[in-house]
Parts: sequence; structure tokens; C-alpha cells
Amino acid sequence: MLLFWKILLTEFVAEMGDKTQLMLIAMTSKYKIRDIILGTAVAVMVLNGIAVLAGGLVSQFIPTWLIRIVAALAFMYFAITTLAGDDEEDEEGGNSRFQFAPIAVFCTFFVAELGDKTQLTAITFGANEGLSNGLIVWAACSIGLFAADIVGMMVGYLLKSKTPDGFLNTLAFVVFSIFGVLTMRQGLTLKLGAGNNMVMMLTVGIAVIFALLCVIVFFRGRKREKES
Repeated sequence: MLLFWKILLTEFVAEMGDKTQLMLIAMTSKYKIRDIILGTAVAVMVLNGIAVLAGGLVSQFIPTWLIRIVAALAFMYFAITTLAGDDEEDEEGGNSRFQFAPIAVFCTFFVAELGDKTQLTAITFGANEGLSNGLIVWAACSIGLFAADIVGMMVGYLLKSKTPDGFLNTLAFVVFSIFGVLTMRQGLTLKLGAGNNMVMMLTVGIAVIFALLCVIVFFRGRKREKES
């Protein structure tokens, strides 16, 4: 039992303030809380299962730089779709959104958290305690990570109900955009090397393209609002 609580608290502290926790706060502006909880819960269990049972196999077969770039593209995608807005009140879109939203949350959280410090923590505990304690390590890591993310979701939910319309959407867009550009830079640095001048050039180039797409999406949204 002592081992369980030690791992749980370690994982909880490691996740506090992490990018995925902030990402979930931002997601409350886009998805219903039940969809976020479902997608996150499944992602947490799968990720920690991989970490504890498979150890470092994922990081050996999938380059870290590629993981970071995929995560960056996911962040940018959510920034653009948040800027575009959604029609949660539309009944026809409601059913498809309910089916799709948990999958979208799962995929984004999974890619963002893959290789992160919380998963590395789970890998470390799994290696230290061995397969005989694998179930305890998996349960403690999953509960600790999910508990920290629940805190993030609750903060986002409270902000959503207390802040003016559009504020949380703007916050979500800013959070996703920052994470997208920074994570892209991390991926390019891992691929090309820290001292390579191409890292900054490519990062700026991608950021400019992303900004142009955002401007296009924004003005298209304004045009639709005027027409409706």
C-alpha cells in the first residue's frame, strides 16, 4: 500500500502544471466534460499500460522527434478548429460530435503525453518494481495522472461557467498555439540538433504558415456570422 501511494503522489505532482493538464483546461471550451473525461481516462490507462508493461519499447521504435512533431500538429489543429468555433447547439452535429469528441481527446492527449515526464516516471517505476508489482504501478500511475488532469478539467469547467462568452475560446486558442509552436521547435531540435540554424528558420516558417491559416479561418468565420 505504501508503494501504491508513493507512486500515485509522485505521478500526481509530476503532472501538475504540465502541458497536457493545461491542454485539458483549454479543451473544456471545445468539448463536453464527459467526452474529455472519457477520452482522457482511456488514454491514461493505455499510456501507463504501455509504460509499465512495455518499458521503453515505444521510445525505441518511434523517434522522439517524430512524436513531438505529430503532437505539435495536433495542437495546431485544435487551435485552428477552436478559432473556427463549433456549433454545439446544432442537434444534427451533436450526435456526431459526441461520438467523435472522446476519440479526438484520446488521440491528442495520447500523442502529447507520449514520452513526457509522467510516462517516463511510470517507466522508471515499472523497471524498478518489476512485473510482479506491475498491476500496482499501473493503477497508481493511472490514478495519479488522471487525478491531476481532473483538477485541470474542473478549472476549465469553472472558467467556462464564470467567464464572458468567447473568453475561454480565446484562451484555448492561445494555449494550443503556444504549445504547437514550442513542441514543433522541440521536435525539429531533436531531429536537426540544438545548434542547427535551420531549427529556428523552420520553426518561424511553420509558425508563419500557421498564423496565415488562422487569419483565413478567422475571417471566414466572421463572414459566416455576417451572412447568418
